Amino acid sequence: SLLKLFAYCIAMFLLQNVEYMFGVVGVPVIEVAMAAQAAGIKYVGMRNEQAACYAASAIGYLTGCPAVCLVVSGPGLIHALGGMANANMNCWPVIVIGGSSDQNQETTGAFQEFPQVEACRLYSKFSARPSSLAMIPAVVEKAVRSSIYGRPGACYIDIPGDMVNAKVDRTNVRFVSCCPSPPASLANSQEISEAVGVLKQAQRPLIIIGKGAAYGRAENEIKELVELSGIPFLPTPMGKGVLPDDHPNCVSAARSRSLLQADVVLLLGARLNWILHFGFPPRFSPNVKVIQVDVCAEELSNNVRAAAALLGDVRAVVGQLLESLKSDRWRYPSDTEWWITLREKMASNAQISKALALHATLPMNYYTAFHNIAELLPKDCIIVSEGANTMDIGRTMLLNHFPRHRLDAGTFGTMGVGPGFAIASAVLEKSQETGRRVVCVEGDSAFGFSGMEVETMCRYKLPVIIIVINNNGIYSGVDPETWKQMEKMGDMTTVAPPVTLLPEARYEQVMCAFGGCGYLVRTVEELRSALQQSLRDTAMPSLLNVLIDPAADRKQQVPIIERSDLLC
Repeated sequence: SLLKLFAYCIAMFLLQNVEYMFGVVGVPVIEVAMAAQAAGIKYVGMRNEQAACYAASAIGYLTGCPAVCLVVSGPGLIHALGGMANANMNCWPVIVIGGSSDQNQETTGAFQEFPQVEACRLYSKFSARPSSLAMIPAVVEKAVRSSIYGRPGACYIDIPGDMVNAKVDRTNVRFVSCCPSPPASLANSQEISEAVGVLKQAQRPLIIIGKGAAYGRAENEIKELVELSGIPFLPTPMGKGVLPDDHPNCVSAARSRSLLQADVVLLLGARLNWILHFGFPPRFSPNVKVIQVDVCAEELSNNVRAAAALLGDVRAVVGQLLESLKSDRWRYPSDTEWWITLREKMASNAQISKALALHATLPMNYYTAFHNIAELLPKDCIIVSEGANTMDIGRTMLLNHFPRHRLDAGTFGTMGVGPGFAIASAVLEKSQETGRRVVCVEGDSAFGFSGMEVETMCRYKLPVIIIVINNNGIYSGVDPETWKQMEKMGDMTTVAPPVTLLPEARYEQVMCAFGGCGYLVRTVEELRSALQQSLRDTAMPSLLNVLIDPAADRKQQVPIIERSDLLC
């Protein structure tokens, strides 16, 4: 009997817990999306392939199972490469399926012909075109397995147009079973003993919690470790919420001080890359000892030689550390000079932030806006954030209380991820009927990258709340009066600073154009009223266009602060 193979393979995705597909359809993949829906996979049509890939990869991070990004050939696939690179850098699983020109048209100058498999190898863990119809199931299984095993990442499957609706004799098909969940590997017991020995000798220990710990579902084990050991901890931006930001051992408000003075760092699911200043002086002590926990052997001792290198699943390895510490009943004292120093620094920085937040003049600054937003947001909301100052200052002001409740520009520093991440989160929350709200906090520049995805939110009635912190530019802008003066000076291409955007752009009207709710916000009262109304409205998305001082930043608001990371 003949089998319509690609429809079967879509069903195979569902059997391997792949439940979501995001994409932009066209020839030759329209039938693929239709087959996915027929099989029970939830399909979300996006407005740009890059945003579709961001959304699919966010599902992979939030659930541990990859979603599919479906794109057309040539330019469609090229647009998705940004999302694939972002997923690979963040170590998030995603499967990209790209249509391509018919096999018998290769090298002839076919429509949108492009060396897609070769191009994707730079941006993925696995990239392949099935050699025949009969091999499609095996390639699908290999892509799913590769995306979640070891260090997770992006995988690409190339499907020529003539394969989409083709049929093959069932007896010729290489059927494969669904791949099991990745095995949870344990660290070497001798390395565990060495790590515990180093930790016990520390005078100023620090635990750093990365998004790998969030992805690895290690929150319960890490909570027990922190509370058993009494060691202060610092989350990376997407490690926020693995333990609540208001946990008494969280020292985020003294980030620079804790990194600089720690003599032993226990690194849980985080990498010593640019986010953690590579582990180098002057941000770290030159004599710091690092205990590194990572699922990827190649990452161990990268940049800084590990005093103890624990290769394994972060959840399982933390369990091993717990067993060892419990047997010795060791605990770091809470009255040490180290703890006293950190608490004093946290209190000092909190006073500075509070003074900025209570600044009453108009237009508002970042801290005033974030202070009032933070007071109203539900504790269990998912916060998506991107931008420059918007993301950095927002990280310190908007607290997370649960794991995997913050998504941002991440390891690759990618702008434009916000709407895609928010759509993925909202689709997931809506499907699971959790009632949790998704709040997407965007700089005005960042919003411009993927702003048309508000139509996607309205089309699927996803109650995302977008808050655009609008300072008229990239990093900073100019006020309307200054803009008018520049326009009188001549050609704006030679006059307008490269960082400036159109002053007081009406981003809220973009949301209104598609049936959502838009609010122009200038004052604290307008901000609180609009946010409260948006939180009550669970039927449609909202956008708050919050106009702040174009010159607002840390240095200008607080002259005594000389380094932009002092409040970190």
